[in-house]
Amino acid sequence: MSEVSEDNVAANQPAIESAIPAEELARLTDDIISALKTVYDPEIPADIYELGLIYKIDIEDNREVKIDMTLTAPGCPVAGEMPGWVENAVGTVEGVSGVEVAMVFDPPWTPDRMSEEAQVACGWY
Repeated sequence: MSEVSEDNVAANQPAIESAIPAEELARLTDDIISALKTVYDPEIPADIYELGLIYKIDIEDNREVKIDMTLTAPGCPVAGEMPGWVENAVGTVEGVSGVEVAMVFDPPWTPDRMSEEAQVACGWY
């Protein structure tokens, strides 16, 4: 299993060795991140990846993707829908055999998790 955490997502480096060839793993990682960037929080003009809502991406040897994500607030009106949006977006990536999305609230999301791009889009920077 390959784990892509907050620190190594930006560096595009898997945390663990994998049975997936390095070139394919890099392509899968890039394509998964691109897919995540198509999902937007309907109340904020930035995608969920740039908002820092994606906490962890695991790409297993069988190419199943497991994602831990959060919301900007536990009472978010799309809390029940957003994991499905993420599953659908990542499920379209070529080579992905399945997607499992887990909603987590620890640690709680804060605006400091946002990328500079998201801060600019929201007018906070």
